[in-house]
Amino acid sequence: MIPVPSNTRVWLAAGVTDMRRGFNTLAAQAEQVLAEDPYSGHMFVFRGRRGDLLKIIWWDAQGACLFSKRLERGRFVWPAAKDGKVSLGPSQLSMLLEGIDWRMPQKTWRPLQAG
Repeated sequence: MIPVPSNTRVWLAAGVTDMRRGFNTLAAQAEQVLAEDPYSGHMFVFRGRRGDLLKIIWWDAQGACLFSKRLERGRFVWPAAKDGKVSLGPSQLSMLLEGIDWRMPQKTWRPLQAG
């Protein structure tokens, strides 16, 4: 799992991205298309056309980081929008990376009374 500091925002780039791109071209896409600073420390998540590969870029104050994950079975859950961006929380990013539907998480248990 990627360590996500508490003040970090996670941005999904809606639509599909050419997965041959590296940090520099994905950073340019974050800057031009998403209108965000790729060197802000926020995480930017991009998904390939088939939906089974994603890349995450971020700047950790020491250098550029690029994370890639491919699912052997299934697809990553992604917004239906063709363009734009969606903000996620760190827990939603964890679910996304596990292939779980992060859009409507279900709480499984809630206490009935205190004490």
